[in-house]
Amino acid sequence: MSARIPKGALTALITPFNENGSVNWFGFKALLRFQASQKVAGIVPVGTTGESPTLTEGEHEDVVSFVLRHELKGLFVLAGCGSNCTAEAMHYVGKVAAEGGKAVLLVDPYYNGPSSLELRSEYYGPIAEAFPDITIVPYIIPGRTGCKLLPEDLAILRGEYPNILAVKEATGDLENMARTRKLTSPEFQIFSGDDDKTFSMMTMPTIGACGVISVVSNIAPFEVERMCLAVIQGDVAQAEIIRDKLAPLFKIVTVLADREISDFWLPQGTVISDKFRNPLPIKTAMNGLGMPAGPCRQPLGKMSAAGTQKVRQALQTVWDSSPDVLMPVQEFFGVDIADRLKNDSLWAGLSY
Repeated sequence: MSARIPKGALTALITPFNENGSVNWFGFKALLRFQASQKVAGIVPVGTTGESPTLTEGEHEDVVSFVLRHELKGLFVLAGCGSNCTAEAMHYVGKVAAEGGKAVLLVDPYYNGPSSLELRSEYYGPIAEAFPDITIVPYIIPGRTGCKLLPEDLAILRGEYPNILAVKEATGDLENMARTRKLTSPEFQIFSGDDDKTFSMMTMPTIGACGVISVVSNIAPFEVERMCLAVIQGDVAQAEIIRDKLAPLFKIVTVLADREISDFWLPQGTVISDKFRNPLPIKTAMNGLGMPAGPCRQPLGKMSAAGTQKVRQALQTVWDSSPDVLMPVQEFFGVDIADRLKNDSLWAGLSY
């Protein structure tokens, strides 16, 4: 019998690395303990926030095994198993099943760009059929994958495979989400894949999302979970207050920053805009706060000074206006957030 995903916030967990590029297992354990202490509904290891595309097969399996075997005090584990190769995704799901896992997240295959029909027939369908006792959660994010499982094909999958119980929706298209709800059922679970859209998705009756798979909850798990629970319990006004406290952090999941280039080959004063994408900004924030995150794996690297400053300013704004959001980080990791936010040399080291 496949398991339902708990409502609320599930943290799309980063994978912490050492400076030499290896997985920081000590840091990973600390992050798991932190998440458990903050009472989030669950965690998602080895999703794309966990840099799954740059992990080796062995590292991917080791991370999932590490999480599933760790004492998580009731935290639900939704293991990332997506790939742009069905056979590889199938292999990872098999490993989760062998370790006693209950649910997996499968991102639409990136780059090779299958049609919605192919996504249904050659990816989600075969995996759901092969593992009927594992809950399958499609992850739809066309801005990163270049393809999109359509609500109509998702509805067909839901009808054919009882273990497809939920979707992570990161299309940014509220009408698409409403169509998914209309074509499935009230029981089908829609999770937000965009922190800044969670409140709207949960409060709009035409969508009725039941929570979020969150990036921001890497640093503010308690408040993201509290926002979701407030909506679930009908206290929309309280959820709106929490949303506004978290708003500066929602803006740093992806960061746009201008950069002036001085080069012999370019016109003087040339300015371009860099787009720093998840998980680089959240790892920059975590490193700045003193949490074990470490570097990203190449080809991700560092942010520009302007980009890092946006992350730093967002944290400073939250610390000044709502310190309770970040206080759990200070208390759990034994850091002085006010001091770290003032330390120019620390932040300079996080930039090119």
